[in-house]
Amino acid sequence: MRFAERVFALQGESAFDVLSKVQRMEREGRDVVSFAIGEPDFDTPEHIKAAGIRAIEENHTHYTPSAGILPLREAVARYVGRTRGIDVSPEEVVVTPGAKPILFCGILCCVNPGDEVLTPSPGFPTYESVIRYAGGVPVPLPFVEEKNFSFDPETFRRLVTPKTRMVLLNFPHNPTGGVASREDLEAVAAIAREKDLWVLSDEIYREMSYEGDVPSIASLPGMKERTIILDGFSKTYAMTGWRLGFAVLPRELAAHVTKLVTNSVSCTAAFVQTAGIAALEGPQDAARSMVAEYRARRDLLCDALATLPGVVCRKPRGAFYAYVNVTEACRRLGVSDSRAFQEKLLEEAGVAVLSRNCFGSRTAGEDQEYVRFCYATSRERIAEGLRRIREFLER
Repeated sequence: MRFAERVFALQGESAFDVLSKVQRMEREGRDVVSFAIGEPDFDTPEHIKAAGIRAIEENHTHYTPSAGILPLREAVARYVGRTRGIDVSPEEVVVTPGAKPILFCGILCCVNPGDEVLTPSPGFPTYESVIRYAGGVPVPLPFVEEKNFSFDPETFRRLVTPKTRMVLLNFPHNPTGGVASREDLEAVAAIAREKDLWVLSDEIYREMSYEGDVPSIASLPGMKERTIILDGFSKTYAMTGWRLGFAVLPRELAAHVTKLVTNSVSCTAAFVQTAGIAALEGPQDAARSMVAEYRARRDLLCDALATLPGVVCRKPRGAFYAYVNVTEACRRLGVSDSRAFQEKLLEEAGVAVLSRNCFGSRTAGEDQEYVRFCYATSRERIAEGLRRIREFLER
């Protein structure tokens, strides 16, 4: 069989390989504590579900404009304007079925074959996959422990070349929970303005911040007109299965992205968009309660991990992930790297985490081993997982 070469540029997500193994073990009767998949363990808040159900009953089940219904785009414009401190019009908003289409559409519209895109390393693996699919060249930008899992501005400047077309940022960061300082973002903004670069800012975890507001690069002078803000409802409102995301971007680019939506998925489900309005403009108590619980879980997990032999855990500032240095633990266990650590921990202790290899290409000289814990699980399961890990490391 013959296939287009571009399909081989796409890769899957290793996280789902781990999930498949966890599910197989559970079918075999084993109890597994999973810190692997980055999905809220809460249900969608009741008023959002009610709005979606009511929309179906009122027959909001037909096509909508490809960019999204105007009331939702207006709600998004108000929300982003309020939270980022920028003026946004509905014409600068495009609604999509999930946030991933924004990655595809934004990169396909802005990156030509051979163009370089700076992308977080470690980072969400779809970034590199989509860049390659578009014919671009991903250039890993190290997010380092010494910077609390942000990037070094001097390293960033060295990586920018005449071929650089876009910078992809993600704060709070998956997999580390890191948050950039305003000074770090100003360093990117200065180069982006000087070199005429696009910035795609993945802000899907923005509301999950534990130490103050998370700055958006779009709020810096001269950056709104060259920034694609990617955001959505999956994490903040526990709406992963609803598939609802959005972009805020310059009006001319919004028109091009809308054409891609028209030609690929036509539009986002009408009743889902109505539920999105209820999410943004209805009560926020449930969303705030989720964040408060994540913070308590973070403290429980990280405070305990920091006491384990061979483990170094910096407390993350956002999202619901902890990126844990297990270099010394690997040495003590006699395993080669974090992937071997991940496999051994799952098989011998029944605890699932994700290793460094699940998060894009390593950078030159990278010599530390990490695993990611997702603490979107109950405190009881976190405590049980910690008990098993301690026994595993102290054997």
